[in-house]
Amino acid sequence: MEIIDLHCDVLLKIWESKGKLSFENSEKLDANFERLKNGQVKIQCFAIFIPAELKVEAKFQAALDQIDYFYTDVLGENKYMKHIKSWEDFENLREQETGAMLTLEGVDCIGNDLQKLRTLYRLGVRSIGLTWNHANLAADGVEEPRGAGLTSFGREVIQFNNEYQLLTDVSHLSERAFWDVLDIAKYPIASHSNAKAICRHPRNLSDLQAIALFEKNAMVHVVYYPPFITDNEQATISDLIKHIDHFCALGGVEHIGLGSDFDGISSHVIGLEHAGKHQQLINELLKYYTRDQVIGFAWRNFMKRRPK
Repeated sequence: MEIIDLHCDVLLKIWESKGKLSFENSEKLDANFERLKNGQVKIQCFAIFIPAELKVEAKFQAALDQIDYFYTDVLGENKYMKHIKSWEDFENLREQETGAMLTLEGVDCIGNDLQKLRTLYRLGVRSIGLTWNHANLAADGVEEPRGAGLTSFGREVIQFNNEYQLLTDVSHLSERAFWDVLDIAKYPIASHSNAKAICRHPRNLSDLQAIALFEKNAMVHVVYYPPFITDNEQATISDLIKHIDHFCALGGVEHIGLGSDFDGISSHVIGLEHAGKHQQLINELLKYYTRDQVIGFAWRNFMKRRPK
């Protein structure tokens, strides 16, 4: 069964290695090309993530460097990787092609300069997360103690997203910023978040947040990182499915997708150690849900609800 995965950090790892990791087959990449093919991933979203400790003046160049690796290593070295630059491109992939879309995880790299955001858009970024876990000039993240919402600049970023039909990703926002986003974003999404009712990690979504996203016809993509899944040291596929069950119970059966966070996580679900094992999750889901519902989780829900 084909998969759309809304989040991975392959570009960060390649950038940190200064291009020494091969996207084709490096075993250090959870979501390398061979593993994407083996896992039947039809479309993979590649996040641009800039480490918080990097000096402010170096952050935009780091974003450009990661995009350069996307063009040279992900696309340039693999003729079957197809750049997704428009929402229509999702429907135009050939049988042997795998789609690749750029996303931005936190707008720290642009400072307060929308011209830089426009540059990233022209280079192919189609989903924008305002923050990582900390505060920046747009909004507070989940680990910022003051828990503030959007700034005036953050609202400008969302207006930009609305104008250009870009997704606004809420996965790392403080709760107040989350509600501010839902008030004004036309295309909100949670690219990699689980249910707080099942695991109390601050990165997860409350029931009220999840229901609000579903009511806005938005997607929640479950994430494969064990600390977001269970309080135990290890997580199983069954533990992950509990989050899907919970979201379904809240009315989200047609609003659930997958956002692995491969290459951005330090531990893995047993049986989901890399992208080549996606089908083990699919096979387990088929024990509890109809094939039509599982196809929805895997790719079709997102296809129905992406911007048009």
